Amino acid sequence: MVSYVNLVIYFCLVVLFAIITLFIAKLIRFRDPNFDPVKLQPYECGEDPVGDAWAKFPVSFYLIALVFVLFDVEVAFIFPWILALPKLGLIAFIEMFIFLFILFLGWIYAFKKGALKWERNQ
Repeated sequence: MVSYVNLVIYFCLVVLFAIITLFIAKLIRFRDPNFDPVKLQPYECGEDPVGDAWAKFPVSFYLIALVFVLFDVEVAFIFPWILALPKLGLIAFIEMFIFLFILFLGWIYAFKKGALKWERNQ
């Protein structure tokens, strides 16, 4: 039990240090005398904001975005490879075929899991 006393004291000191530094930072922070709460609203091209800026997006949106990034990176690798292919030879062609095959397997996996469907039954 004695060995845990040091751990508890250390934990209390860490929490106390965090609270004190946050309090001191709040006391000495810069306060703008011309503060305008309108500046904290989300900007929508000059229009008045409609709804809350912290709207929740469905998980399928993020999954589709990740698949998009995956294939966007694939295209970024393919263009320079195509330009250098005549100099690289058959080995580079086989390696790129393996790379594309692995990405195609990832696309099939995402398709089978339903990650590419915009609306899914939850």
